[in-house]
Amino acid sequence: MEKYLKIIQESFTGYFSYLVQEISSPSWNNYFYWLIGVSLLVWAIEILIPWRTNQKIFRRGFWLDSFYIIFNFFLFSLIGFNAISNVGVELFNDFLGLFGIVNIVAFEVQSWPAWSQLLVMFIIADFIQWNIHRQLHRQPWLWEFHKVHHSVKEMGFAAQFRFHFMETIVYKTVQYIPLAMIGFGIQEFFVVHMFSVFVGHLNHANVGWNYGVFGYIFNNPKMHIWHHSKELPNEHPYGMNYGLSLSIWDYMFRTAYIPNDGRNIELGFHGDEDFPEDFKNQLMFPFRKKVKVSSQEISK
Repeated sequence: MEKYLKIIQESFTGYFSYLVQEISSPSWNNYFYWLIGVSLLVWAIEILIPWRTNQKIFRRGFWLDSFYIIFNFFLFSLIGFNAISNVGVELFNDFLGLFGIVNIVAFEVQSWPAWSQLLVMFIIADFIQWNIHRQLHRQPWLWEFHKVHHSVKEMGFAAQFRFHFMETIVYKTVQYIPLAMIGFGIQEFFVVHMFSVFVGHLNHANVGWNYGVFGYIFNNPKMHIWHHSKELPNEHPYGMNYGLSLSIWDYMFRTAYIPNDGRNIELGFHGDEDFPEDFKNQLMFPFRKKVKVSSQEISK
């Protein structure tokens, strides 16, 4: 127990020091400033060539989404996620140690050329994320958390980061073992992750791009707008276009759906008129919903 308490303490102090270092000492792999730079770049593209010309620059939900960026990428780790995840990894390694397993690396890729390592990691991570995203729509308890993301009513680049912190826990937990088995390092992860952030920003941006033939490989704004459609077609009752960076999974598994332009379709989900519009109540909504359903079941 003492070991885990020490990990928790070091995680808090270590992440705080890391965050201070990120802000005070810019470098080529500085996550903080890369995120700001990518966000400003895509926002500028939105302003210069908007798809929905009647949409304001500071659209509905802009400031809420901007706070979600700060919370989900920095504050959430600072207030506990970094400590919890470090303890979780240590507990998992200790569990493996009971069976004499030192590590779970199944494929040694460090000797591969850097470009091939990045490509393999990107494809595997994106496929895992596509499957997780599908489950966020199909599993009722996960959908309650995912509603936060689908509460966006006007699309813009920052909408990518309006999501409940429980999604981070689900994504990171499911991805950990497959990626750990390949043994990628932090530096490679940074490159892949920032590219994914850039693609995700564009997918949610107010731009009318579909990338032509490359739209069958990469997710794009004209495809992703339909993922946020309030009205779902009969053939896709749980949703469609689940790809995060790559669209190829949706075409392979027949979850792609782009019936027309989609520029002015209504966004959201049925019942979203009662969904809270502030940060605190959006985070609490899934838990309150669960308590409400449980109390109703008990009364029956």
